[in-house]
Amino acid sequence: MPALIIANIALAIGPWLVRIARVEGQVGPIGSGFWRLTLALPVLLIAMRRERNTRPANMRTLLFAAVMSGLFFAADLAAWHLGILHTRLSNATLLGNVTAILFPIYGFIVARSLPSRKQGLALFLALCGAGLLLGRSYELSARNLLGDLFCLVAGVCYTGYLVFADRARSALGPITTLTWSVAAGIPILLVVALLARDPIWPHVWWPLILMTLGSQLVGQGLILYAVSRVSALVVGLMLLLQPIVAATIGWLAYSERLTVFDYVGGLAIAAAVLLVRGAERPLPAAQISLSA
Repeated sequence: MPALIIANIALAIGPWLVRIARVEGQVGPIGSGFWRLTLALPVLLIAMRRERNTRPANMRTLLFAAVMSGLFFAADLAAWHLGILHTRLSNATLLGNVTAILFPIYGFIVARSLPSRKQGLALFLALCGAGLLLGRSYELSARNLLGDLFCLVAGVCYTGYLVFADRARSALGPITTLTWSVAAGIPILLVVALLARDPIWPHVWWPLILMTLGSQLVGQGLILYAVSRVSALVVGLMLLLQPIVAATIGWLAYSERLTVFDYVGGLAIAAAVLLVRGAERPLPAAQISLSA
């Protein structure tokens, strides 16, 4: 749980850094995603050598899953970073985390079980809270609609990333999985950035470095560490901490005003997280690994 809290706070700062990199660093949204992965790769390669794991028999299948997670993650970053520049921070983070609903559903399907009463109530509270946040901030305008659609696509891609990454992580370890995922995503983002003529070379490096340290190494690293240690429902609901943090940043940095709906929605999500933590029960083996 502490790993998930730290991870989601770190990830929620990412959209703000994407905007700063665009304005101050003159780097396009896809270009910032490329540097986020590229700067992280050397650190991950060094860390991977310290992660000692026995070589599994199905190594090729696991590496394929890790590479597929990288392809989904590259698509997630490209779509999400584009969306961040065309909508509010709260919209971008909430829609980019539609995984909060899709991943728990995946977990229950794999485990072939229904949620308990407390788990169902937690999921309902989270849906209500997310609806309040989205209903208040969502604006059907040409400016926001395009960004919202990009972020929604990103959320679906992020679900695919978590599914494949978890299949690989259960045997390879979180650092090895993240390293292969990052290595697979780098060339995809570079090609897309070049084809889209997205500015790549930065004038200022610090937003990209912070994005790499916070979002990629700390955020994604701790997500993969936790994803097989708690249920998919907990992982999904904890992702909804990101819109709360992002909405606060948007209010402080860009005067994106918060209303009573934002506060009530945030409290509902916080209550859901506390409730599901108390509702955790021993999980079937299929749900613990999410890879049966």
